[in-house]
Amino acid sequence: MRLATTLLATILALCAAPALAQSLEQMAGQMIIVGFAGDSVDDKGVAAVRKQVSDGTIGGVMYLKTNVASRSAVAAMNDAFRKAAPADLPPFITLDQEGGLVERLGSAVGFKEIPDAETIAAEYTAEQSRSIYEQLARGVRDWGFNVNFAPVVDLAVNPNNQVIAKYGRAYGKTADVVSEYVAQVVAAHHDAGLLTSLKHFPGHGSSTADSHEGFVDITRTWKPTELDPYRALIAKGYDDFVMVGHLIDTEIDPTGLPSSLSPVWIGSVLRGQLGFAGVVITDDLEMGAIRDHYGLEETVKRAVRAGVDVLLFSNTAKPRAALGAEVRKILVDTAESDPEFKARIEESYKRIVALKARIRN
Repeated sequence: MRLATTLLATILALCAAPALAQSLEQMAGQMIIVGFAGDSVDDKGVAAVRKQVSDGTIGGVMYLKTNVASRSAVAAMNDAFRKAAPADLPPFITLDQEGGLVERLGSAVGFKEIPDAETIAAEYTAEQSRSIYEQLARGVRDWGFNVNFAPVVDLAVNPNNQVIAKYGRAYGKTADVVSEYVAQVVAAHHDAGLLTSLKHFPGHGSSTADSHEGFVDITRTWKPTELDPYRALIAKGYDDFVMVGHLIDTEIDPTGLPSSLSPVWIGSVLRGQLGFAGVVITDDLEMGAIRDHYGLEETVKRAVRAGVDVLLFSNTAKPRAALGAEVRKILVDTAESDPEFKARIEESYKRIVALKARIRN
């Protein structure tokens, strides 16, 4: 029995070896997802990121509405992205397709839209919502995506919230209600072979400002119950992505760092208290809350040291094809002179490889 167990362990290690035995440059590249210019496979911006996927400069791409001209164009780009990557490390091909007003694919390009979370929770039970999200997930998959940055697990505790309540993005005010619907969204996506992302950790529903515009201080509004949907999903084994917002709570982290750059929020709370073992991704690092206060190099270093695994850049603040290469250079240069930083990259790379192994399309 011991021999069989040892043999199995050896086989598994050998199977994992090609992905794990990578250079520092290749490991760092897998930590980067960027937006891009263009809506056709022949566009220069698309060709540039396709080459970066091929070279291992970046680990994935993010779509905005400006990238979506038609189903055939999107499918062609996504097929090119997939073919450019190593077989054992497919690119994360991502978008925000929540339903309602937050979507990249809409009826104008032939995608069947669904209502926002608030409407679904008002009109359907959690069990009834499953078929709606199965339809959504199959559509996203069929267009060639493998990651949907959904569901929103924020609690709608502030009716005047500019980011969540205003757009009907929350399923309810209580953790129990939100957790029921979120579980159905995740299950529907998994059945379709897609990865998901719980967002916006540690909770954007009580905020009074918009992190797209600048710092959002939730010190006086945030409640520990906003962690409960994360706790419930993680306790049941959820280990896809958790997207960390740019939220400040000086009672939790007295340094005043936004949660996306905070070792307290990511290391102590998300990893430690909640036991999350999956991949931590930032919200867009080009939002005003970050870019107005931190330069690119400081942002990258702080995020990785805080425990972030994947750095997300919409590439809209100062659009350029070279952004992914710039971020990777920061990662590699820092790691070459800082063993602890290099260890963080290696740790993140292992999590990313494990998650990419679950991609089915």
